[in-house]
Amino acid sequence: MNKFGKVAVLMGGKSAEREISLLSGNNVLAALRRKGVDAYAFDPAERPIFELASEKYARAFIALHGRHGEDGTVQGALELMDIPYTGSGVLASALCMDKLRTKLVWQAVGIPVPRHVVLTAASDWHVVARELGLPLMVKPAHEGSSIGITKVAAAADLKTAYELAARHDTLVLAEEFIAGKELTAAFLADRVLPLIRIEAPDGNYDYHHKYFSDDTQYHCPCGLPAAQEGAIQTLVLGAIEALGCRGWARADLMLRADDQPFLFEMNTVPGMTDHSLVPMAARAASLGFDELALKILELAHVG
Repeated sequence: MNKFGKVAVLMGGKSAEREISLLSGNNVLAALRRKGVDAYAFDPAERPIFELASEKYARAFIALHGRHGEDGTVQGALELMDIPYTGSGVLASALCMDKLRTKLVWQAVGIPVPRHVVLTAASDWHVVARELGLPLMVKPAHEGSSIGITKVAAAADLKTAYELAARHDTLVLAEEFIAGKELTAAFLADRVLPLIRIEAPDGNYDYHHKYFSDDTQYHCPCGLPAAQEGAIQTLVLGAIEALGCRGWARADLMLRADDQPFLFEMNTVPGMTDHSLVPMAARAASLGFDELALKILELAHVG
């Protein structure tokens, strides 16, 4: 499709999610080419990003996960070059990459989030456990794909969990553990797609079970009553509006046994691998992978 001009699919990058980004990016590249788009792979870890301008790229599909791709930095560079790009802008990208600030914004507008505290090496682990209860989750604030996350069942294990997370990030959170149904809500254009309910072995939806295992079960339709699913979709739209996201995104949440939903994070560059959630939700809305990739590209703009 010549209407898009020369398109760069940004993939790879320097983050801890490079491997997944390459999977996503190559899937998107193949899909766009099947749709007749003049698309090329572009890895900012191997080439200066400003070559996009000198090589006269007209549009960029961002498939970079994690830092230097999902955090506003690439978005800012593309804006300086006046190249339309997919997904959220600089501010929303930076905000959503920070799990702590995302929660603070949601709390300010009444979006329910788990209780949480910031951890440091000087934290009193027994006080943290008493405040949040056990088990609890420890996670880096700026990583995705479950990197550096630990479920902690005893206060004595908090120090080790903190040290693992701190290897990935200077900002580490302890978060209340919410038991219930794990859900994800994909956003495309101006609507929330059908919810997906996730069942991972032993409730452990980690890096392996997200991207490589066939043991994780995905339910779409999610099995909730239509009115309840609709209410959650409306809640997610409010969460997206509060953060200023655009184009496409994916919210992760838990539905507690008393039917109270809690939002955890917003992913502004969701995965596009064979195991990824947004393509699953799109299929449930009668949108194939190639059509999904094309629709995301169509929504690209600057600023």
